Amino acid sequence: MLIYLLRHGLTEYNAQKRYQGQRDIPLSEKGRNQLCRADINPRVVYISTLQRTKQTAEILFPGARLVPVDGLKEMCFGSFEGRNYKEMEHDPDYLAWVAANCESACPDGERKAEFSERICTTFAALVDKALADGEEMLVILAHGGTQMAALERYALPHRDYYAWCGPNAGGFVLDARDWQREHILHLVKTVQYTKESQC
Repeated sequence: MLIYLLRHGLTEYNAQKRYQGQRDIPLSEKGRNQLCRADINPRVVYISTLQRTKQTAEILFPGARLVPVDGLKEMCFGSFEGRNYKEMEHDPDYLAWVAANCESACPDGERKAEFSERICTTFAALVDKALADGEEMLVILAHGGTQMAALERYALPHRDYYAWCGPNAGGFVLDARDWQREHILHLVKTVQYTKESQC
């Protein structure tokens, strides 16, 4: 089985390098215009409960049944959401978080370890279900954080958490042949579903 683990298209917050987290920010006009139909036609696409994933999936996979999964949501960055690093360069809470390699808790937000556990539990359940159902393809369209958390734990070759963040409307194709025995996924290729890249 092949797994497509994709990131939503561009938003204004992405363009402005703002922490988006669980704020329900829509795609920007530029983000919508960049997207093109994907080269696969899944029957079902699993998305998060944030509208930017639904809006992206509707363009990439017209006709697919979209299944929202709350556990796939981006990390909650608490009081950092809506702000960018320039606006917080003198914020002691932000500076302490960065100094801790962004692994301590955000004020009113999630700790990276808790977020990663939530994502990995949700992701693994979707993979297990797809394999049990005999599916040949599993498509998950969520967030950069979703990609980073799941692939840091499960993907080969091993990469650091931050190395697994795909570009907007991009992501990773993985082979699940060793999942049931070892909970390992093999990277096959990267994909990008923007007009500039391939459509």
